[in-house]
Amino acid sequence: MIGRSSKKKKLQSPYSSMRPAEPVRMAVSAGGDGREMAAEPQHVVLIHYHEIGLKGHNRSYFEKLLRANIGRRLALLDAGWIRVRRISGRLLIELAGAEQAVQAAKLAADVPGVVRVSVGLRLPQNMELIEQTALTMMAECEPYRSFKVQARRANTDFPINSMDLNRYLGGWLDDRLSDKHVQMQQPDVCLHLEMIEGVAFLYTQTLKGVGGLPVGSAGTVVSLLSAGIDSPVASWRLLRRGAEVIGLHFSGRPETTDTSEYLVAQIAGRLEPFGGLKKLAVVPFGAFQRQIAASVPQGLRVVLYRRLMFLTAEALAVQEGAKALVTGESLGQVASQTLDNIRAVDDVVRLPVLRPLIGSDKLEIIAEAERLGSFAVSCQSHDDCCTLFMPRNPETHANLEEVRRVWENLPVADWLAAIMEQMEYPRLPRAKTGPAAPQPGITKLADAHLDGELLS
Repeated sequence: MIGRSSKKKKLQSPYSSMRPAEPVRMAVSAGGDGREMAAEPQHVVLIHYHEIGLKGHNRSYFEKLLRANIGRRLALLDAGWIRVRRISGRLLIELAGAEQAVQAAKLAADVPGVVRVSVGLRLPQNMELIEQTALTMMAECEPYRSFKVQARRANTDFPINSMDLNRYLGGWLDDRLSDKHVQMQQPDVCLHLEMIEGVAFLYTQTLKGVGGLPVGSAGTVVSLLSAGIDSPVASWRLLRRGAEVIGLHFSGRPETTDTSEYLVAQIAGRLEPFGGLKKLAVVPFGAFQRQIAASVPQGLRVVLYRRLMFLTAEALAVQEGAKALVTGESLGQVASQTLDNIRAVDDVVRLPVLRPLIGSDKLEIIAEAERLGSFAVSCQSHDDCCTLFMPRNPETHANLEEVRRVWENLPVADWLAAIMEQMEYPRLPRAKTGPAAPQPGITKLADAHLDGELLS
């Protein structure tokens, strides 16, 4: 009796049907910029973007900004990279060696405007070399059980279209990876092949970027930046949308210690990998709060503190050429953030006030602060103007006409002149690492800040 074979029969691959005829083996070609292409694969990092690709005639402007921002970020690698250049629909980081490829990719992934970053190899459009390199890359991905090939031909200078490239290379690998199987949905490994400007790119490693637009593409804003949880996240969201952010911090000094100023400097360091603050201004605000507290109805103190803050922010914006103000307010989160109070505060300025967190709840903001790396800093104990001279029962629905009447009797012009004269510009830290890892279990510390962060 003949027994059955113990060897498990491999399932038919999706690449088996309609596999194209073996392609013509192309000779080693020159790169897209006319330079001679090295015969051996070279380590590179591919930068993928999304919104920039939709910009039409302005696309080159956004690409140039993104390229410059990535270049500044990669300066931390010293001589570990050569240059950043544009190829069709991508940016390319050319490396001096393989040692710092992953580090370069991690640095670039933090730059606003970058959607994905891929670490891979650049090689000639020679199918024999592509096949052998792909097989080597798949071996380096062990352990895995399933795979697929994702091929893309950017233009028609290569004779095989994207679909046939998928089928051919996928089938070729499937024939040689006898213990693996093709899986088109959620495979363990996805091998990417891109044919761009006469060159082939192969990669399996991809990091998610922060997305958005390049910093510097959307003008300048002044962000009211406290040492609390919300305002750093609001500032980061504006950086991610391409704005240059000037931070304005109101310290409780001389009525409190300057602890909050040190924490804000640390927060500025957390923002640095994502483009950083253009400038940081600090106002010793405690003495002005004391004068307001002694001159106005108790319930209106917070609204009037904020009116003076907004007026200061607008004066700084005019001085620096900024076009909007930014706050970390979330609707209804605390007494100062009701619609009536927001209206009463906005009344004092002409510039638009952007509130990127207005529809977010506290847990959503905390989660984003943890990812940013600012949450652990904000949870440190500190004295600031947020809790200074706070009334027992702050007004939650301020009457605008009453607020205006009280405001007209205050020496606002004198206060503003004194504030601008006393404004300080500390030197910003320039961080050389990414955001700090969130600390496990630290979320519970946020409860202590829910009632205190009135002015961020």
